[in-house]
Amino acid sequence: MKNILVINGSPKGENSITLQTSLYLQKKFCEYNFSVLHAGKKISLLEKDFSSAKKLLTTADLIIFSYPVYTFLAPSQLHRFISLLKEKSESGEISLTGKFATQITTSKHFYDITAHEYVKENCEDLGLTYLEGLSCDMEDLTKITGQKEAVSFLRKTLFLMGENVSHEEKIKDETLAKKIKVSVVADFSEGNEDLKEQVEYFISRFPYETEVIDISKIGMKGGCLGCFNCASSGECIYKDGYEEILREHIIPCDAHLYAFKIKNHSMGDTFKMFDDRQFCNGHRTLSRGKPVSYIVDGNMENEQNVKTLLEARSQVGGQFLTGIAWGESFTETEKAEWKKRIDRMTSLLVYALENKYSQSSNFYGVGGMKIFRDLIYLMGGMMKADYAFFKKEGLFDFPQKQKGTRSLMRLVGLMMKPRVMKKLGNRMTEGMLMPYRKVLDKS
Repeated sequence: MKNILVINGSPKGENSITLQTSLYLQKKFCEYNFSVLHAGKKISLLEKDFSSAKKLLTTADLIIFSYPVYTFLAPSQLHRFISLLKEKSESGEISLTGKFATQITTSKHFYDITAHEYVKENCEDLGLTYLEGLSCDMEDLTKITGQKEAVSFLRKTLFLMGENVSHEEKIKDETLAKKIKVSVVADFSEGNEDLKEQVEYFISRFPYETEVIDISKIGMKGGCLGCFNCASSGECIYKDGYEEILREHIIPCDAHLYAFKIKNHSMGDTFKMFDDRQFCNGHRTLSRGKPVSYIVDGNMENEQNVKTLLEARSQVGGQFLTGIAWGESFTETEKAEWKKRIDRMTSLLVYALENKYSQSSNFYGVGGMKIFRDLIYLMGGMMKADYAFFKKEGLFDFPQKQKGTRSLMRLVGLMMKPRVMKKLGNRMTEGMLMPYRKVLDKS
């Protein structure tokens, strides 16, 4: 694979802040041929003549949709380009089947999830193989962590495409690799043989050590009482052995796989009891930074709410979701399908462990943690353990502390008066891009 096409959906064209991330990746992955189609800025021209876009799309192996999030979704210009793309596809003028697609967005993470879902669904309509995108904050590229996340994102994307990509962070010490351990937390109540079969298949495909914990046999005395004892003292009020299982067998592992059967559009009574008892692992996110996977016995195509729940839970917990492998009934054809899903999930889990991969946060992660941040700050006198954790991890990141940024925005506000803007002309945009251009120059 050599050709990567960036479809720039921003109406600002080459002055798009979002585009700078793709230009940065172009410098970091110089062995690949990058092309940029300014679809947002040139949409009127493309409506009249689509030939230039057709040529780039035909030769592309990977298509990256790059755009800022406007009002919950992609900009209207990119909407129009996708409409044109579908018209050309339906008429047979162009075919994208078999090509890969992903996306890069910038925003303040306000409903970036709906924008990403919009592009994902349209990619699938076009026959593209969609791979999870990257959601960036506006300033991410100017920070070392943001630059690393961008590089890791594209490296993971290329890996999923089957590219033989070198991995900078890959674990090279075989002794260390052999110490990798994953906890498999499953609800095998009611003699769930189908779920057992799926879990056993995962274990047979996973190259590292696993520890299986059947939560139906650990003797939980009851569900969470909402007493806040764990938020205050750090420990659950129940004395039934659950704490030992959580802290000595689950949290210390390098990754976690959860397995349950869909029941009444949820995870079943026993697994929900277990999940509620992880209250301390919700606020304090004790598993942060560790990959998480799910095996679900049921038809996830009909369970959008459960999908949202699992993604949001991993995002708020700061865990990279490597996949949700599911299966409903077990004819030979259906077995082959869920085995494929487990294989894909396992491959990405191994990749994440060996390369220490983590993902950037989206609306679920950013919004959820801000709510927790405000709650725990206000209730710190009662939620002492939670407060201490947030303070230690630097999670009380209130905007009023960013005095430099606030002062800069006041200055920008003064410059945005019509009379000043007229004098500045294009220099205003150039000034906004300066921090990003410095990053590109250094790279």
